[in-house]
Amino acid sequence: MKAMKIVGAALAVSLIGQAARADATGERQAAWRAATAERQAAWRAAIAHTRTPGPGCYQAAYPLTVWHQVACTVAPTRAYIPATGTDHGAQTTGDGNDYAGVTENITLDAKGSFPRAKGLTSETGSGGRPNFYSLQLNSNFMAGNPACAGSFDASKCLAWLQYVYSSGEHQAFMQYWLIHYAGGSVHCPSGWISVSDDCFKNSPSVQVPLQPITELPNISIGGAADLGGFDTLNMTTATQGYAVSNQDSVVFLATGWHGSEFNVIGDGGGSSANFNAGTKLAVRIDLNDGTTKKPGCNANSGTTGETNNLNLGPCLARGGATPFVRLTESN
Repeated sequence: MKAMKIVGAALAVSLIGQAARADATGERQAAWRAATAERQAAWRAAIAHTRTPGPGCYQAAYPLTVWHQVACTVAPTRAYIPATGTDHGAQTTGDGNDYAGVTENITLDAKGSFPRAKGLTSETGSGGRPNFYSLQLNSNFMAGNPACAGSFDASKCLAWLQYVYSSGEHQAFMQYWLIHYAGGSVHCPSGWISVSDDCFKNSPSVQVPLQPITELPNISIGGAADLGGFDTLNMTTATQGYAVSNQDSVVFLATGWHGSEFNVIGDGGGSSANFNAGTKLAVRIDLNDGTTKKPGCNANSGTTGETNNLNLGPCLARGGATPFVRLTESN
């Protein structure tokens, strides 16, 4: 009996030791995961502010903050339409019903991200297709733009630029618009696609693998405009970066960029991205106009015609080293 007690005591001590070692291993693994996530977040912030060396398409991979040029592809001829102002009723963000971060000076660059996603499990787009959405960072409509010089009525013509990731096409690119350009004997410029009296064209595009909607907290879309230089789209995922640079002279964004809308919405054609019930997203737009001033957070200032099935919540704005606006949307 005494021997059995000794064996039992030894077994208990052994089990306690194993549990302690398992706890210590679990704690080390959790700490390692947290440190890795922190390093990856720092890398995403760094590559998002690393300019490309010139026009073309580029990729970067964690942990290196260096862009490597890759072959460009042809962007889809799908129109990511301007806002129509249609009243879609409750539980719709987009088609004008959205906030825009507005800078006092010309916006030099902006970045949209989703710092928090609560209850997000699924999304469907056109035709009920899962993970069928776009991410768009959109400029304000720009009147008096040099690109409108040849339009039918220059007083009505508006220039517009969108930085787009299409999940359906697995591509990231810029889409340029000249709204109300055509009329009478005036047609869209060569190389532009006609939509009623509007015209649009795309930059070259960079291939980006399909990003499941649950990856939103790891994705950002950035845009930059350099006067006399290039407009650049910069997209980051958890450990990869993608960029496209093209001449700023297509719609001269660097002369009139003051407002920035960012959101996850339908993949073109005025379509909707529909999220599972209980989804709540935080949307952040970092804005750089060369100052530390607090930007405006203007309601009903969205410029894209695509939508989602979320309700807009409040929007706050902050100045400082990185001025930003932050809003919530949920269903």
